[in-house]
Amino acid sequence: MEWLNYHHLYYFWMVVRAGSITSAASRLNLAQATISGQLKILEESLGEPLFVRVGRRLKPTESGELVFRYADEIFTLGRGLRDALAGRATRPRRLVVGIADVLPKMLAHHLLAPVLLMEPRIHLVCHEDKHDRLLAELAIHGVDLVLSDAPLDRTINVRAFNHLLGACDVALMASPKLGLDPADFPACLHGAPFLLPSQGTVIRASLEQWFEEVGIRPELVGVFDDSALIKFFGRGGSGVFAVPTVVADEVESDFGVVCLGTSSVRERVYAINLERRLKEPAVVAISTAARQIFGAADAQRPLGRGR
Repeated sequence: MEWLNYHHLYYFWMVVRAGSITSAASRLNLAQATISGQLKILEESLGEPLFVRVGRRLKPTESGELVFRYADEIFTLGRGLRDALAGRATRPRRLVVGIADVLPKMLAHHLLAPVLLMEPRIHLVCHEDKHDRLLAELAIHGVDLVLSDAPLDRTINVRAFNHLLGACDVALMASPKLGLDPADFPACLHGAPFLLPSQGTVIRASLEQWFEEVGIRPELVGVFDDSALIKFFGRGGSGVFAVPTVVADEVESDFGVVCLGTSSVRERVYAINLERRLKEPAVVAISTAARQIFGAADAQRPLGRGR
């Protein structure tokens, strides 16, 4: 069995955290050439490139990001062990949550905020990525829970369970700069510039179907993976964008936009994990927050695998 060299892993971890070999070398009081050599040996032992150069900085590859997450947990555990032996505070439990990039960040924040208020303390770690990639991470225990707008599809070979946290309608928002009249909704959307999520997402397909149903044809001007970025473009007047009604007032206040009207599109939020029933206290806290947010009687309803 080939053993992992934890010295090499520690240098890699420090480089990622510092952002460059130069900064890591300064913190570790080592020569840059020494760290570069150790990183090369680590890459050879793992059989994967861990970095790509972007300008003057090193950026972890997809494999590098995976290695960093494991390294971060390993060295966090190490610090917790030293603290425990020294009689200091015990290491908090850890909850690693994968958040689908299309899920509104305000909504994710409201769902997860109660976790940080729990006693004993919980160390919350959030990763944002595509729905399918997060499910792959769930399968190998890279994350404990996935929050997404889509359930686990039965075509994906992951033995996990969907838990519907809640659902609400979708509101259409726009900057006053666009001069669209809410009194003329939804007709005011016809020909209006529109910002949509990426193809293949549930919300994108639902919005396009709704456009057909109400007989409007907006002008697509931007497509975004990140639900947070789309709001900044919307605030600047680039186009109309959609948000769940449960955060519409907050978006309106924070981004200086107005609500044009509410569509019949439904935004659903699922918690996907390896439990048939939600038992882990932190996950139960998330489900409780969802019931308060959505006000739905069936906010915590296990649907079974792949349904």
